[in-house]
Amino acid sequence: MSTSRTRRAALMAATVTAALVLAACGDSDSDSGDAGHGSSHGTSSSPSADTAAAHNAQDVSFAQGMIPHHRQALEMAGLAADRASSAEVKSLAARIEKAQDPEIKTMSGWLKSWGEEIPEAGASMPGMDHGSQSGMPGMMDDADMEMLGKASGKGFDTMFLTMMVEHHEGAVDMAETEKTKGRYAAATAMADDIITGQTAEITEMNKLLGKG
Repeated sequence: MSTSRTRRAALMAATVTAALVLAACGDSDSDSGDAGHGSSHGTSSSPSADTAAAHNAQDVSFAQGMIPHHRQALEMAGLAADRASSAEVKSLAARIEKAQDPEIKTMSGWLKSWGEEIPEAGASMPGMDHGSQSGMPGMMDDADMEMLGKASGKGFDTMFLTMMVEHHEGAVDMAETEKTKGRYAAATAMADDIITGQTAEITEMNKLLGKG
C-alpha cells in the first residue's frame, strides 16, 4: 500500500535526521515514571452471569482488536532490550511491556467469560493483513516490523520511537471509541487508562525525537 511505503520512507529519513537529536537528549531528565495504564482493571474473580451479560458488541470488538494491537507493541518493545542504544528507550519499552502484557491477559479473560473468540497469537483481525488500515489504526505491517528488526543503535531508537508514536495514537483512537460506545465498566475503565497512559508516553516519545 502506498501509505506503508510512504511511512517507511519517512522512517528512513527520520532515522538519518533525528539520531543526533536523540543523542543530545541523552541526559535530559525523563522522570516520567510509570505511565500507569495497566494495573487494576478486570482482575476481579470469575464474572457472574450478570457481569458477563453487561457488555455489548463494542466491548467485544475492543478486546478482540486491542489484544493483537498490544501483542505487536510487546513484539516491538521486546526488540529494544538488545537493540536500543538509549536508556530512555529501553526504560520506555520495559514500561510498555509491564503495562500491556497484563491487559492482554485481562481482555482474554473477558472474551472467555463472554463466550467470544480470543485472537490467536500471531494472528491479525479477520480480513486484515498485518498492517491494514481497516480495523486497527496504528498497526505496523510486516515490512515495517522487518525493518525495525534489522535496525540497531541510534537508528533503532529513532525508528522505534517513530513507529511507537503511531502505534500508541492508534490505540488511543480505539480506546476513545470504547469509552464512547462500550458498556462493560471494566473495559471502559481500561480504555480510559490507555488514553491517559499512552498519551503521556506519546508526549515522552515526541520529546525524545526532538518534537516536543
